[in-house]
Amino acid sequence: MSYRLGELFCGPGGIAWGAVNADIGDPKFRIVHQWANDYDASTCATYRRNICPDSPQTVYHEDIRKFDMNKLNDIDALAFGFPCNDYSVVGEQKGMDGVYGPLYSYGVKALRKFKPQWFLAENVGGLRNANEGKAFTKILAELRESGYRITPNLYKFEEYGIPQARHRIIIVGIRNDIDVVFRVPSTDPYRNADNTCRTAIEVPPIPENAANNEATKQSKIVVERLKYIKPGQNAFTADIPKELQLNIKGAKISQIYKRLDPNKPSYTVTGSGGGGTHIYHWDEPRALTNRERARLQTFPDTYKFEGSKEGVRKQIGMAVPCKGARIIFEAILKSFAGVEYPSVEANINE
Repeated sequence: MSYRLGELFCGPGGIAWGAVNADIGDPKFRIVHQWANDYDASTCATYRRNICPDSPQTVYHEDIRKFDMNKLNDIDALAFGFPCNDYSVVGEQKGMDGVYGPLYSYGVKALRKFKPQWFLAENVGGLRNANEGKAFTKILAELRESGYRITPNLYKFEEYGIPQARHRIIIVGIRNDIDVVFRVPSTDPYRNADNTCRTAIEVPPIPENAANNEATKQSKIVVERLKYIKPGQNAFTADIPKELQLNIKGAKISQIYKRLDPNKPSYTVTGSGGGGTHIYHWDEPRALTNRERARLQTFPDTYKFEGSKEGVRKQIGMAVPCKGARIIFEAILKSFAGVEYPSVEANINE
């Protein structure tokens, strides 16, 4: 069974890569790209280049609020990583009251229009707390009312062998009239995985001709400051001379000038980059290149991102880790194929 996948808010293709590369050893069960949509032109160009180079017309660069879904072909599955700006712990957590909060409703609209057999929806862990938890409750209720049995779970991707501490709520839904039960894949098979950021970035070495690998020009003061910051420390926990310290009043975000600990997974890769929020190398006094960041998100080195250096950084930071997505899609395929796999109870009570 080939499942034709439609994707809203598709980003650069982390979810899509996981979907089309999902392999359960039975060629009858696979996922194929059908169409995708995103509001950012460079992001769409990245997706076309890497996911569907032979059918670029199936990626629609349009604002979802003005997007005519009637022109889309039928699908068997839907994925939507709806924008998380208003649910993020880093932001102000406006939730439903923000610009991005209500955008999940277009995923609901697509479910009701196309009635796919299953769906995967993704958002940040902070979604549970937005609007005192009311936003999450409302979203789950609307997904259920669309005709789906849902399994929401907070996935900690570093526990699945991904070289990055990245926590995301992923909701898998299966249409009510289909006798298939999805179970959350267990982390046990990945318990001994070498998912340190050093291994991710250095093994194998990044090819010299790899795309998106240009270095960030660091100012002299940043280079000097980083010399005093040890692996795992940030600008506020390190012993830095007074003239190199940051004069910040109020909240002190822990990722400011934070160096990676080479013996652990990376901290969360984000789309931002100003004011010391790049991810910083554990040894060299510099920020990571976009290609190094892409490795932490498990994109293959052959995956070329389109757009400006800053735009590419944002694309990489907004993506779902490719190999993390693949694990979940393979669990979905196994569920439909009737193949047993190690599983655990969902950690979010509906």
